[in-house]
Amino acid sequence: MHRLLAEPRIAAFARTLGPDAVKATVDDVLDEMRRHAAVNGGGVPSGAGLALEIAARLRRLERAGLVATINATGVLLHTNLGRAPLAPAALAAIADVGAGYSNLEFDLDAGARDSRYARVADLLRRATGADDALVVNNCAAAVLLILDTFARGREVVVARGELIEIGGGFRLPDVLERSGATLVEAGASNKAYLHDVERALSPNTALLLRSHLSNFRVSGFTASIAPAELAALGRRVGIPVVEDLGSGALVDLERYGLPHERTVGEAVRDGLDLVAFSGDKLLGGPQAGIVVGRSAAIARLRANPLLRALRVDKATLAALAATLRLYFAPDAPAGIPLYAMLGQSLDALRARAERLAERTGARVVASEAVPGGGTLPTATLPSIALAFERPDAEDVARRLRCGEPAVVGRVADGALLLDLRTVPAQRDEDLAAAVAAALA
Repeated sequence: MHRLLAEPRIAAFARTLGPDAVKATVDDVLDEMRRHAAVNGGGVPSGAGLALEIAARLRRLERAGLVATINATGVLLHTNLGRAPLAPAALAAIADVGAGYSNLEFDLDAGARDSRYARVADLLRRATGADDALVVNNCAAAVLLILDTFARGREVVVARGELIEIGGGFRLPDVLERSGATLVEAGASNKAYLHDVERALSPNTALLLRSHLSNFRVSGFTASIAPAELAALGRRVGIPVVEDLGSGALVDLERYGLPHERTVGEAVRDGLDLVAFSGDKLLGGPQAGIVVGRSAAIARLRANPLLRALRVDKATLAALAATLRLYFAPDAPAGIPLYAMLGQSLDALRARAERLAERTGARVVASEAVPGGGTLPTATLPSIALAFERPDAEDVARRLRCGEPAVVGRVADGALLLDLRTVPAQRDEDLAAAVAAALA
């Protein structure tokens, strides 16, 4: 036991896992080896063999926590890999306010208590054109807060084709039910008209809800209600109109060769009372649920006691503010990693791939990247990948995932593909070293 605990490759894990966890793992391995020897006869493995097995288990235990990875899948907003990477400015802002104290809920001019939501409200107003804004911990929470504030015990009218399910099996009808609101469907699955919503109105109607089809598309014999028409109906009958926009684009994606995605500014200009969207998708910031809209409606959200359970911390607010400021820079939004990835030219990707191929023995191939994160579900972006055509491609992919650093690629048609559009150029050396280790 003492010899194994002193083994450098084992002792190193005490810093990250703690000495008790390391000792428990050594105990477990020794017990298993003794039981195996007693049942099957023979001795236990050598000290070096035991050390390798213990180190492997400790590495798996360490990897059970949160570790950084290199995303070589070609999925830009990979939900399982943390969606949008944060800009250096956002990371610096987190470090700045996280290392000490901040004016999170303190007015420096007045020397009195203030609201944490004031820290980003002005930036969101400028970025979207809305009257006011509020931030909670994710977009689902934003929708829940809106429903709880305006529609508890009352009816919410939604076009039947917009009753979406998002990742993890969460469905809009379930969110409505949990909020205490009653769902009233309007129209058919493929077609909804304004008169369908008008017929669904009752004295108990509290909201008209529009849900953006973020993660799927319906094509063919279809019709949908124009957002501006729905907003006009709401004003005419005195019922607030809300849109769950989901992805939160602040710029037109057509400049990157992608289909047009409805922006937050467009939703605000259409006259909707409230618009909810995510901070960690097409906005390119931290996980957050953002609501922008009319001042009176935002004020009602702020007064809801539920808001305290959904509030965000100083790190999220700092990162979000830093990200929003990048949209006002002269080269906006190139300073945001998502848009830097979208803006890479094929020539630049190919040049990087050729340099890496010389070092790794890969073949340079054309690839297709996708936005991911439930955004633009039918869109693809041309890209370049390293291809490793080997019979053990799945095993190499596993070794890359378990290596240092962890690299996540994809296997297609028996080849391991590492798409460079989602790999920052400054990580090329790390990628080459990881591939060399996995192939050794």
